[in-house]
Amino acid sequence: MKKRLFLMMILVMGICAFAKAQTEQLARNYFEQGQFEKALISYQKAYKKQSGNSALLVGIIKTHQQLEQYQEVEQLIKSKLQLSRDKGMLEVELGYNYQLQRQDSLAKKHYDSAIQMVRDNTTSAYRVGKTFQEHSLLDEAVATYEEGMRQNPNGNFNIQLARIYGELGQIEKMFESYLNLINQNQAYIASAQRNFGQFVNDNPLNEANIIFRKTLLKRLQSEQNIVYNELLSWLFIQQKDYRKAFIQEKAIYKRTDGNIDGIIDLVNIAIEENALEEAREMLLYINETAIDEDIKLEAEQQLLQIDIKKAITTEEEEAIRQRFETLLELYGVSSFTVPLQIDYAHFLAFNMGTSGEAATFLKQSIKKPLSRFDEARIKMELADILVLEEKFNQALIYYSQIQNKIKNNIISQEARFKVAKTSYYKGDFKWAENQLNVLKSSATQLIANDALELLLIIRDNSQEDTLQTALKKYAKADLLGYQNKQDSAIKLYSEILEQHKGESIEDETLLAQAILYENKLAYTKAQKNYETIIDFYSDGILADDAYYRLGKLFEGALQQVEKAKQNYERIIFDFADSIYYVDAQKRFRALRGDAIN
Repeated sequence: MKKRLFLMMILVMGICAFAKAQTEQLARNYFEQGQFEKALISYQKAYKKQSGNSALLVGIIKTHQQLEQYQEVEQLIKSKLQLSRDKGMLEVELGYNYQLQRQDSLAKKHYDSAIQMVRDNTTSAYRVGKTFQEHSLLDEAVATYEEGMRQNPNGNFNIQLARIYGELGQIEKMFESYLNLINQNQAYIASAQRNFGQFVNDNPLNEANIIFRKTLLKRLQSEQNIVYNELLSWLFIQQKDYRKAFIQEKAIYKRTDGNIDGIIDLVNIAIEENALEEAREMLLYINETAIDEDIKLEAEQQLLQIDIKKAITTEEEEAIRQRFETLLELYGVSSFTVPLQIDYAHFLAFNMGTSGEAATFLKQSIKKPLSRFDEARIKMELADILVLEEKFNQALIYYSQIQNKIKNNIISQEARFKVAKTSYYKGDFKWAENQLNVLKSSATQLIANDALELLLIIRDNSQEDTLQTALKKYAKADLLGYQNKQDSAIKLYSEILEQHKGESIEDETLLAQAILYENKLAYTKAQKNYETIIDFYSDGILADDAYYRLGKLFEGALQQVEKAKQNYERIIFDFADSIYYVDAQKRFRALRGDAIN
């Protein structure tokens, strides 16, 4: 019986709570819809049942103010001031009510009274400061939070102050507040960096960059806190000044018992940004200082990749080959060196043109004791080399073996995509289309995007031309590009443009050829192709690609900033759903030299 009564009580309490919540929500809905008379009735009805609910009281105040019933607000607040524990908050609300009536001197009197209450009772600082913020009284909010921290050394309103300082454009104070916050809890670093990113950009002469750098250096002089080195490194990375970032990362490394992760991350960023000389300098340092053999070996591999990109002469390529073989002799051909073996074979096939030797080497590697994943990676490279040699059927066997051995994994998805790409190269477009149909919904976004792109090329150029004449030539040119026969690929693309002018293949051919022109530093020819796509295919799916690539071309090689901005701007205004939208926006703002927000 008692249990039943208890359950009944719980049920009744739940129903009452639900009813109260419904009334409050109804009041808010009326307010948001501008039905202020109805909102006022609902708020007052709810407040009668919950007289201690300050949110409902504020709702009544705001609704009266919307109805310009300022006297009612004044009477209401004054009647509550003596009884409420939120006197500071009510003083702010009363002052704001006077401000709405343009009685500024009375408003200031109550604002000052609210801040005085914080001096007397620091526990009210948050409510008072938040109420000032809600009414966009930012200077008063700052005074409140600062007073709260003065009166209570344990009080922490740095996050509130940092945001307000940012809104007020008081950049140095904003940085100081965030740094104080980080000092108290390093979990705020990522959040602080996101906020710094609204002010700091890639221009070292930008005012915010200068202020932030000086603030950090000043702090480092008085306290050797490693966080300041990390933030200086972050700042220099934003400015693409990787050597200065490297100096900070070395200081961090020396003070963290040999934790070299920061330098490794910086190397990867520098390589991605094509700052190869800076990356090389860092990698040499890793080689000299790292203890772990796997880190040293990875650094050697990255050094080799940098030198491969720069190698021009046969002598340089032969020297790289010797370095590969020396490393393989030093570390052995085993599961430990699988990535090195793959890099070596790729270099032999794609750079030195000795694909037969590369394939033989990998076939020997497969015979070693390996995990199924390492075996799959080696087979993937072997299949890639067989495609290079146009031994398509053999390549397909290896790709299929990978799919069968490792299922539901990114490796198997990559193998499936390469099955589609190989089928496409050999002109079996139907089978390629079947594979791509599955992959366009891949969990891996990059593979899904690549699959969809190739699928559209096949479909778009199979409808009008049932013999797929132009598509076969395009696939052949694509293969020539894969085989690093760029001149032959460019020539075949030109042939397609001459013989299939006006057909759906034209914009894809122009884009693919332009990318090869850029690889060969023929920037003017690339520019012409991109502009042709824009002129004749502005409503096509490659228009945003053309605008973005043209923007990057003007920004970089052609050094025409205004034209770069114009192209990025077109993406911002006309292609909001483009994958380039965010980056175009970022680049446009950087080139425009946006001032501090």
